[in-house]
Amino acid sequence: MYKVLLKRSAQKELDTLPKSARSTITSSLEELTVLGIRARNTKKLHDPLEGYRMRVGDYRILFDINDTIILVYRISKRADAYR
Repeated sequence: MYKVLLKRSAQKELDTLPKSARSTITSSLEELTVLGIRARNTKKLHDPLEGYRMRVGDYRILFDINDTIILVYRISKRADAYR
C-alpha cells in the first residue's frame, strides 16, 4: 500500500479542473495507492525529465516514488504537462 501526497501546486491544479475530470483523476490516484507504478497507463519518464507519469484521458499525473510514498507534483493537460 502506498501513500499519495500532492504538492500544493498539484492540489491547486486538481481543484481548478472540471468536476468530471477531477473525479476521474481522483479515482486514478486511488489506484496509485494500491498498485503504485504498476497501475495502468503509468510509465517512467525519460531524460531530461525524472519520475513517472500516469495518463488519464487528456490529462497527465506526474509523480515521484520513494519506498511507500508517491509525491504528485503536477496534474495538467498533456500539452502543458511536460513544460
